[in-house]
Amino acid sequence: METLIAQLLNGLSLGSIYALIALGYTMVYGIIQLINFAHGEILMIGAYAGFFAITKLELGFFPALIVAMVVSVVLGIIVERVAYKPLRNSTRLSALITAIGVSLFLQNGGLQVFGTDYVTFPRAVDKVTYKFLGGNATITSHQILILIITVIMMFILQYIVHKTKTGKAMRAVSYDKDAALLMGVNVDSVITVTFAIGSAFAAVAGVLLGMYYQTIHPLMGSMPGLKAFIAAVLGGIGIIPGAMAGGFLLGIIETLVSGYLSSAYRDVVVFGLLIVILVVKPTGLLGKDTHEKV
Repeated sequence: METLIAQLLNGLSLGSIYALIALGYTMVYGIIQLINFAHGEILMIGAYAGFFAITKLELGFFPALIVAMVVSVVLGIIVERVAYKPLRNSTRLSALITAIGVSLFLQNGGLQVFGTDYVTFPRAVDKVTYKFLGGNATITSHQILILIITVIMMFILQYIVHKTKTGKAMRAVSYDKDAALLMGVNVDSVITVTFAIGSAFAAVAGVLLGMYYQTIHPLMGSMPGLKAFIAAVLGGIGIIPGAMAGGFLLGIIETLVSGYLSSAYRDVVVFGLLIVILVVKPTGLLGKDTHEKV
């Protein structure tokens, strides 16, 4: 029982990070039906920005988190303006090839700038272990912090999407871009803001990922980015609650497989789950089937 609780807590922590990354995927897809495969690299840049803010600027954890968000937001806007904006009216294949190209460019740029070695992420927050259930189960301060930050970020996103003018414009563009344009919505600005918000979430995920694994690397965003994409598909791509649910569920599944089977099967199960979802319910757990009329 204690082992199960420990695995579930680890799964929630890891799933929280996947959920934050998946939200960036699902927001961009919901607006322009484009998968931003450079999202994992924006996460990586955010992690390094947080690392340098702590080690070089000697900032605390939360100021460093804000610095990471600002850096990733700027990068996300540049990527959207330079790489994706010219492709909005092109074919999906062209957009996909460009997205992969941007991802590879940022990966190799990271390797050139930061080097190929793993870097130890500084412990800006003391790690304290708390016991509960009579001392039979434990939870760390890092796990608690990851969960709290994730919940706060999700509430902020929900507020932006449902309670602000910008969020209303985002929902309008997502529903019908042409109609929103006719109603006076600045579609270009909405798309840019969407990339900015998604990049901010990626930065938070990058810093939390560095704290979770205690190391960062220029290629650190590749696998979490792919798994977060699977989480978004699992929950229903383009659906914000689906990205949250998919992230948490994927994190729990991954840790349970690692704990009760073997870590060697972890990635196999995750990518196998993607195949099952695409075959059984391509719209995801929270997605609805839509039939196009002709």
